[in-house]
Amino acid sequence: MEFPKSPDGGWGWVIVAVSFFTQFLCYGSPLAVGVLYIEWLDAFGEGKGKTAWVGSLASGVGLLASPVCSLCVSSFGARSVTIFSGFLVAGGLMLSSLAPNIYFLFFSYGIVVGLGCGLLYTATVTITCQYFDSRRGLALGLISTGSSVGLFIYAALQRMLIEFYGLDGCLLIVGALALNILACGSLMRPLQSPACPFPEKIAPENVLERYSTYSEKEKSLEENLNIVDKGYSTEDKCTNTLPNGDWARDNPQNPTAAAHKKKVVEQTYFCKQLAKRKWQSYRNYCGETVSLFKNKVFAALFIAILLFDIGGFPPSLLMEDVARSSNVREEDLTMPLISIIGIMTAVGKLLLGIMADFKWVNTLYLYVATLIITGLALCAIPLAKSYITLAILSGILGFLTGNWSIFPYVTTKTVGIDKLAHAYGILMFFAGLGNSLGPPIVGWFYDWTQTYDIAFYFSGFCVLLGGFILLLAALPCWDVCNRKLPKPAPTAFFYKVASNV
Repeated sequence: MEFPKSPDGGWGWVIVAVSFFTQFLCYGSPLAVGVLYIEWLDAFGEGKGKTAWVGSLASGVGLLASPVCSLCVSSFGARSVTIFSGFLVAGGLMLSSLAPNIYFLFFSYGIVVGLGCGLLYTATVTITCQYFDSRRGLALGLISTGSSVGLFIYAALQRMLIEFYGLDGCLLIVGALALNILACGSLMRPLQSPACPFPEKIAPENVLERYSTYSEKEKSLEENLNIVDKGYSTEDKCTNTLPNGDWARDNPQNPTAAAHKKKVVEQTYFCKQLAKRKWQSYRNYCGETVSLFKNKVFAALFIAILLFDIGGFPPSLLMEDVARSSNVREEDLTMPLISIIGIMTAVGKLLLGIMADFKWVNTLYLYVATLIITGLALCAIPLAKSYITLAILSGILGFLTGNWSIFPYVTTKTVGIDKLAHAYGILMFFAGLGNSLGPPIVGWFYDWTQTYDIAFYFSGFCVLLGGFILLLAALPCWDVCNRKLPKPAPTAFFYKVASNV
């Protein structure tokens, strides 16, 4: 089968545009959930730690379910998944307007909206990669800014809607806006090869060939046929006492019975071979996972991304409440702090991505630098007592959060392009775990101490620890893949091969 060639343009630019707006519409509210977080605190009167679970689930569930999302896109296509996920996001937001308590929001906003966002992210990235090859980096960079622009606009939009229509009206309107995802999904035309526009069908007689994993298929079939023959001969002794009609029906010499016998044997053999193939694939997956964690840099990267998301994600959710806890007056908030984080995240994604393309820039050290500076900025938040200082720190944190754009480069440099998909899936799972745990932990620290000081010192320590662990692991073996190590002397093994002749 001939695979479709990426056009690197044409309808691909329409795909980029609709993918941008899809991420804008689906991630706008979950990333700007800090505005809703304050309203939920006042509406339900729950602790900050428990209330923070709503926003953390909305961001973390999609990453935690990334293997399921990838499977759905592979099975049903980007267009179908996008349209279905549009209903999920819009429905979850509208349901949230009816929430009687915080636990209902865990399901409607945290799980339903979060799962929809995860499906939409996978669908937009997948179809963009299909349409672009040489310009893939540019295309992915453009669509990834959709979520950052959505954070910037939705932070101010949701605040304005709450002032005019209240919290429930805000969620209803934002949910209605999310229905535009359906229109974006309808434009995601699947890329098909002109030489083979339809999937190749497998002839029934070739099914066994497709799933057979061993070369001794004919021998196995013959053995199975002999076993069934023995079974029929045993049954034949019992059927002699049956009426003639039943005997004729069960007689193995009957052509119909022989055909049925062969069909049963082939189906049994097919199931056995398929089970062996699946089991082998699971063993290979586990073996590859173990080999990945034997790489010191990858193991350190796994720790770093987990700690970074535990400590680095809470500011985007809690910064508005930090300003209120610092007694910053609302009239001084000329621009929402979350909006500053959003626009600077978009700038950081673009500039850090451009820097990563320079040959003289070591991408791993660049990523480590963003982690260390992020940790220092988090530790400085308790010292900020005015809007200006909080705005500056929000801009710094937003810019450094743009290191997500270089994370695939770092992963590729660490494990190689052939293991990128496997390694990236593992890392994204633990990134989702960090997103889910970070804000509740910071909220619990506040509930315990009635101040955010210790909470952000803890967040900064987590990010700094991850950065220094990654730096120490990378110093001696960053170029381990490119370094030519002396090959050990080959060990000779002698085998006595039995001849089949």
